[in-house]
Amino acid sequence: MFKPTFESLYKYECPEWFKNAKFGIWSHWGPQSVPMCGDWYARNMYIQGSPQYLYHVRHYGHPSKFGYKDICKLWKAENFNPDELMELYYKAGARYFVAQATHHDNFFNYDSKINRFNSTKIGPGKDICGLWKKAAKKYDLPFGMTEHLGASFSWWKTNKGCDSYGPYKGVPYDGNDPEYIDFYHNNYEHTKDRINEIGPWYTLNEKFQKYWSDTMKEIIDEYQPELLYSDGALPFGSHQDSWEQKDGYREATYPGSDTYHAGLDMLSYFYNKSIEKNGTNQAVYLQKDRRPEIYKVGILDIEKSQLPGIQARPWHTDTCIGNWFYDAKQTYKKCDQIVEMLIDIVSKNGCMLLNILQRPDGTIDDETRYLLQELAKWYAVCSEGIYGTRTWKVFGEGNTLVNTNGFTEEKTKWNDSDYRFTQKGNYVYSFIMCPPENGVCIIKSFDEETIMSVQLLGGGKLEFTHSNGVLIVKLPNKLPTEYTNCLKIELL
Repeated sequence: MFKPTFESLYKYECPEWFKNAKFGIWSHWGPQSVPMCGDWYARNMYIQGSPQYLYHVRHYGHPSKFGYKDICKLWKAENFNPDELMELYYKAGARYFVAQATHHDNFFNYDSKINRFNSTKIGPGKDICGLWKKAAKKYDLPFGMTEHLGASFSWWKTNKGCDSYGPYKGVPYDGNDPEYIDFYHNNYEHTKDRINEIGPWYTLNEKFQKYWSDTMKEIIDEYQPELLYSDGALPFGSHQDSWEQKDGYREATYPGSDTYHAGLDMLSYFYNKSIEKNGTNQAVYLQKDRRPEIYKVGILDIEKSQLPGIQARPWHTDTCIGNWFYDAKQTYKKCDQIVEMLIDIVSKNGCMLLNILQRPDGTIDDETRYLLQELAKWYAVCSEGIYGTRTWKVFGEGNTLVNTNGFTEEKTKWNDSDYRFTQKGNYVYSFIMCPPENGVCIIKSFDEETIMSVQLLGGGKLEFTHSNGVLIVKLPNKLPTEYTNCLKIELL
């Protein structure tokens, strides 16, 4: 059993199910999807002049009269069909599923005894997370939940403001209403300076930290998730390479700091509950502090970015097809980019969680459905090179590198020198990131291996030559998939 200390939690070992799963789908969905107007709506609707503020005032009215609490009442999820969606997700390749438990908006997507603003009492009248879990278990998918609550206390200080000009100048927003202080937070301590700016990400308010801790234990006890994700560093410390530190709001805290007490207590509780249930710890915890002395208590998560090479420990990327919440004006990633990202991540010992956007009523749009169907076609051909694989001696070859700057995900421009590798038993899987125009693959990484056979996944055996460390394979005229194809290389 684990104790709530770094020393004890350093003994954490990643479970095999996560190492094997590689690809998951996330429902990042809640009342903020209602306006269909982009991310962080609950925060930005209280920032005068922002696009969401302007939309809110013109569509719903001024936030002193019609605030976010009223948006929550409009979220009905009336056409939400988790079984139908989960079938699509499973066919598209998802081998774990993650539901949003609560976002920064302090609205809970489950039946909570702690917070009256939850999906069973306001809005849908449904236990959203419970329905997701039931659907996931029909496919034996590990079930995860995400919490963004840790940052909520300071993130949502904007609801305590007022307009600085115009007809409502000086009129307090509805976040100042004492009747709703439990929902909007008694967070005036963070409003004294730079009310509209981000920071600090985590508060030192002990009362809120207890509220967060109680919420996490409620989630763990009631839903027994196999995966838990915090949108930030391990609470309540800061972390390097975060926007708050770059802006000078907080210095990075360190493992011995008392600020981590709540996070360590939660994490030991989470792991120990898994041990009680399974005999061994099967739980995965994701957080975003990139310092090894922090992230080795669980799994490192990289939001909307990748890492440059093979990592000794499993790691994780969370990303989305567009914005985090449904936006009627957004542009989606195409299937080829998603596939290429996944392959590169898996070749470096990572897993990828993809957010699939839902409209307020719970449905997905036609473009998203098409994307999932295209992913399903690709997985039907190439999944063998993904599921259950491990890294090879190198992650790839070629002169193209992916962008590893945080929150940067432009499509990589591959060329015919680029390959990515995975391994399973005595097979190496070589993904062809850009098909050569002459139909001949030239792979230079098999310098010490003896190659017995080469197959094309979804095709058949191929003729090859292997000498002086160079593998040459002639591809057929027609490839099995229009996206990235994969060679299955048998080693002696």
